[in-house]
Amino acid sequence: MADGVGRLLEVMRRLRDPEGGCPWDLEQTFASIAPYTIEEAYEVADAVARGDMADLKAELGDLLLQVAYHARMAEEAGHFAFDEVAHGIADKMIARHPHVFGAAEIAGAEAQRHAWEATKAEERAARAAARGEPPSVLDDLPLALPALTRADKLQRRAARVGFDWPDAEGPRAKVLEELAELDAAPPESEAEELGDLLFAVVNLARKRGIDPEAALRAANAKFERRFEAIERAAGDRLGTLGLDALDALWDQAKRDEAKGG
Repeated sequence: MADGVGRLLEVMRRLRDPEGGCPWDLEQTFASIAPYTIEEAYEVADAVARGDMADLKAELGDLLLQVAYHARMAEEAGHFAFDEVAHGIADKMIARHPHVFGAAEIAGAEAQRHAWEATKAEERAARAAARGEPPSVLDDLPLALPALTRADKLQRRAARVGFDWPDAEGPRAKVLEELAELDAAPPESEAEELGDLLFAVVNLARKRGIDPEAALRAANAKFERRFEAIERAAGDRLGTLGLDALDALWDQAKRDEAKGG
């Protein structure tokens, strides 16, 4: 295993070598590489969702390359190296699992979740104190997260201190309220009201135990399947058919999907 990591780090060093390295790789910065890092994480999630282990192995390699890439640039700038990244995450896992690496006892998975969250809260408070700022339960939620995921995390953090509805009826009513406000909004306020509506929908999903990001990904995939069925059925007529005809093909795609066709 160590040989594989060492080989990867040497490949990365060669790519970034000012003498004989790759011109494209030499031009990259943390900011230019970050979008690829995010993309590769989604590629990993996609392979998991499809249950494709061969693809998962490849995508994990692509994601690991991103870690090596950032670490190499940091090492060049004198900040830190890959080994420090690896030791840092190992130290964090040991500190957050005293029931495995120490003498603490945890009753079960739910108790471990609470202990994990308490430890993270302590870490956030320590970082805020180091900055000379008061801590917030909303600290350290990355802005780069997908908006649906970040909304869900914001709501979960707020719920920990009691800012939450007791059941799904509250957010359901809020969805209807926000929809009515969107319908009544002047053009200059529509985007804001739509954002409020989406935030309320995420809250409803959370209270019903549904991951909104996963639900939307599934809806996207379903739309793709059915639209591709329309394309196959329409053939060369696709651009000339009216909406009624396309709707009929859509309904047929839904029926075929329900029958497993």
